[in-house]
Amino acid sequence: MATAPKELKDKRLYLRVSPRQREVISEAAEAIDKDVSSFVLDAAMMDAQRVLGDRRVFSLDDDRWAAFQQAIDRPVEPLARKPRLKKLLEQPSVLD
Repeated sequence: MATAPKELKDKRLYLRVSPRQREVISEAAEAIDKDVSSFVLDAAMMDAQRVLGDRRVFSLDDDRWAAFQQAIDRPVEPLARKPRLKKLLEQPSVLD
């Protein structure tokens, strides 16, 4: 199995942590036999890919894609025909 060439790592990230945060991160890194930098970078990359993947990748099979298109193309129903949605929208939110 071929491996991808390693990228040159010439950029730095700096972050401040509390003593407790450093202790927990160090303990977790040690538990899986990684240095702290590798542990933090791997965790940050996994989370970044998950966040961006949720916004960039949308794959469906042909049947589900057709159903999705049908759903987004259908006309919006008036709130009067959606009593639960109307009730929800009339309640104050936590942001009010």
